[in-house]
Amino acid sequence: MILGSKAELAALPEGKLLINTINAHSYNTARKDELFAEALTNGDVLIPDGVSIVKACRWIKAKSLPKERIAGWDLFEFEMNKLEECGRTLRSPQRTVMFMGSSQKVLDLIVKRAAEVYPHLKIVTYSPPYKPEFSEEDNKAIVEAINAADPDLLWIGMTAPKQEKWTYSHWNELNIHCHVGTIGAVFDFFAGTVERAPIWWQRHGLEWLYRLLKEPKRMWRRYIIGNSLFLWNMVKEKV
Repeated sequence: MILGSKAELAALPEGKLLINTINAHSYNTARKDELFAEALTNGDVLIPDGVSIVKACRWIKAKSLPKERIAGWDLFEFEMNKLEECGRTLRSPQRTVMFMGSSQKVLDLIVKRAAEVYPHLKIVTYSPPYKPEFSEEDNKAIVEAINAADPDLLWIGMTAPKQEKWTYSHWNELNIHCHVGTIGAVFDFFAGTVERAPIWWQRHGLEWLYRLLKEPKRMWRRYIIGNSLFLWNMVKEKV
């Protein structure tokens, strides 16, 4: 299911739900990565995290026609605010949010900021080994940590496509009851280790350009070559 607008976030069903995002870069990657494509296709919810995706869907007259971009940050804020509101207004056990991924430094900053912004939530973190591929022991330890935490909300942040493929591959091993979002860069945005584009850039669909200007050496291939490839792929879809 591809969401069409931010308002539809409120209609997502409760329970175990896998929520992925798609943008031009992940679309290009999925075309040459079968498991990644399968993870995006078979997840429960896919949100259009990119103006390019929204415009392309309209141009090629896709079955799903999202009305607006829904950034990973929009999903993050919606889900966190919803749980925080529950904790603030209801006499119920403290809700647990787990962040799995990133470095311990980033996770520590997340815990610190969450204590200020979301004081009614219990934050649990897990930093996996920094390596291209996890061993069976690594995967087992991650799954056990998540199941032991039994979170009310789970965020996975290991960058695409690794985060989506890992979550999809181990989905049946996760004995949890909550929404799970693969949100990558949001970990750094919330921790404050990476600056998000100002509101004007976001509203005009130029967040990608802001990131390119801020980190040209790291982002030029993704946005200059990647965006051109995406346009070419859309032309082929249209034809």
